[in-house]
Amino acid sequence: MKADTLPPLHASQPLHSQIREHLRAAILDGRYHEHDKLPSEQQLMTQFGVSRITVRHALAALQQEGLLFKVAGKGCFVSRPAAKPVQTLARLQGFAEAMSQRGHTACNRVLRLAPCPADTAIATALGVDAGSEVMEIRRLRYLDQQPVSLDISYFPLALGQRLAREDLAGRDIFLILENDYATPLGHADLTIHACVADTDTAGQLGCRSGDALLHVERVTRAADGQPLVLDYLYYRADRFSYQLRINRS
Repeated sequence: MKADTLPPLHASQPLHSQIREHLRAAILDGRYHEHDKLPSEQQLMTQFGVSRITVRHALAALQQEGLLFKVAGKGCFVSRPAAKPVQTLARLQGFAEAMSQRGHTACNRVLRLAPCPADTAIATALGVDAGSEVMEIRRLRYLDQQPVSLDISYFPLALGQRLAREDLAGRDIFLILENDYATPLGHADLTIHACVADTDTAGQLGCRSGDALLHVERVTRAADGQPLVLDYLYYRADRFSYQLRINRS
């Protein structure tokens, strides 16, 4: 990786995180191939203009993710690429529920939990009056200790206030609804499209502003058709994908 191809580092984000993301992107987009040797610590220090401890911190994080392996006295090499985590759309499942079945560990960090007025889109999705209060629950979702999605969810106020008392950091809301509240889920309507990360979202997801995200808008209903939640989900496109089988007949 040549120095003149490196994006500038920004003081607003930890330097080791930015270096980690630059190197990760170079590995995932094929600029480095399996078993390629990365530049030495000294070369990376010179290219990025940072200290040795900063470079080592970035490399250690990539090694922990399984993207690199270290050979004593020779340096760091690219590991065999691992497949991105995939969630199938064949069945309505919560994120942690689906990922645990594939051997991954998921957890959440609750960023916001507060009532807010419903705009037109939220009101239409939830079947409430525009301007009436709904509950916003904003969570950062982690997969195998790495941030993978930002979930912004809106609930009818009474349901949201009840959920606010639950362990939203450790449990899937879908399972709480079904197992604790005896509210069987019916179906969800999804719209999926691409978007780019703004500065705030990039900072939360540990990526760069302008990086590609997978944006999902989802309205989930109970078995009786009652709308339960409107979700705006923002996934890192380099760490997660959806999978769907479509039959002709």
